[in-house]
Amino acid sequence: MDSTLYPLKFLPLYKNKVWGGNRIASMGFDYRPLPNCGEMWILSGVEGNESVISNGFLADNTLSEALEVYMSELVGDRIYERFGNEFPLLFKLIDANDRLSIQVHPDDTLARSRGMENGKSEMWYVLEASQGSAIINGFERKVTQEEYERSVANGTVESLLHVEHPEEGDVYYIPAGRVHALGKGLLVAEIQQSSDCTYRIYDYNRRDADGKQRELHTAEALDAIDYEAVTDGRSHYEYQENRTVELVDSPYFITSLIALNEPIRKDFSELDSFVVYFCVEGLCAVKALDTICPLHAGECVLVPAVADTVELHPQGEAKLLEVYIDPTQWKDEELTHRYDRDWLARIIAG
Repeated sequence: MDSTLYPLKFLPLYKNKVWGGNRIASMGFDYRPLPNCGEMWILSGVEGNESVISNGFLADNTLSEALEVYMSELVGDRIYERFGNEFPLLFKLIDANDRLSIQVHPDDTLARSRGMENGKSEMWYVLEASQGSAIINGFERKVTQEEYERSVANGTVESLLHVEHPEEGDVYYIPAGRVHALGKGLLVAEIQQSSDCTYRIYDYNRRDADGKQRELHTAEALDAIDYEAVTDGRSHYEYQENRTVELVDSPYFITSLIALNEPIRKDFSELDSFVVYFCVEGLCAVKALDTICPLHAGECVLVPAVADTVELHPQGEAKLLEVYIDPTQWKDEELTHRYDRDWLARIIAG
């Protein structure tokens, strides 16, 4: 059997949410018997929610099982050195049929001080936005922690928050520490650090399927929050066809939009990272390592780091998000090897 590494596709994981809708079904995904799909996890290495490979001879293996075998060939030398067999990013589709809770995520330092591996910085690419849709994106003005705590206690926290009205194609980068929430009527692609840590600070007194109000994390959120003002949370970019247009440049991931109506070829021979192509519109075939992977909207493919070139072939018009990590952006304190810490812990434990 040929054991040569190739681009990987994955089975989606469907999440029923109290605020979820049914737009994902209209994209050709069947999440029955769930009544809705608020989140579809497209590519995940989160423990307990790992993606399963759907194509080639690795089909039915999890992403971490593939990482155990192929290591840096799959994700890149420095990325494997830092993250080991844990995939560093999480890709989702989110269908907000109702408002999501107002929430915040910790940064890496706070998360690790609380026993978690990662903080959570993320981005949204808006696929659909109903008329009047809104998002919460930080504070309208700088506030003190004491002022914030009073507003939470008396139920007026919404009055402090900055609201924006997104349109299709808008991009928002939400760094760890920023209070945020998706509003009703939005379908977004989300790319984030591999973490499922969310501190929920207000949920509109909403009740779950059992009639209980959902848990809040008021105290845990206090040290996570950035209390500075946000005036414009959009990531501005110039739309171009058949070009790679950068949307987000961060130490956690770099994301670009590629709007295609003709084939293009990419050279990654100098890149020490995997590349993920996340199709957000139309149909496109991704060719790398002598393998062709067709994608439709809502699907992604993981191109291994050993691939020097990638060809993108749209059927008509298509839009892809291109995502990778640039290890040269990491600070020295971010280079701690996860498996080194585990190794030391085992020695200490005897």
